Amino acid sequence: MRRYGRNGQLETVVCNKCGKKLVVERGILREGALMLDHAWDFFSEKDGEIHHFDLCEDCYDDWLRQFKIAVDVEEQNELL
Repeated sequence: MRRYGRNGQLETVVCNKCGKKLVVERGILREGALMLDHAWDFFSEKDGEIHHFDLCEDCYDDWLRQFKIAVDVEEQNELL
């Protein structure tokens, strides 16, 4: 869950699963987190809904352990 100030700057990020408040300094998230925004479409029961959530890195890792098929992981060569 993200909250922005009146100036549009990121103020707070809270993990939707565990409720942990993540570190945000001067509008920059300083911890690993997954931000997901998904617009559901025609063939779902959620057609027309857009879901937004954040997971801290620990909750993300816990979620992945539940997958029957592992995610593809690719190493990034250049870090900006």
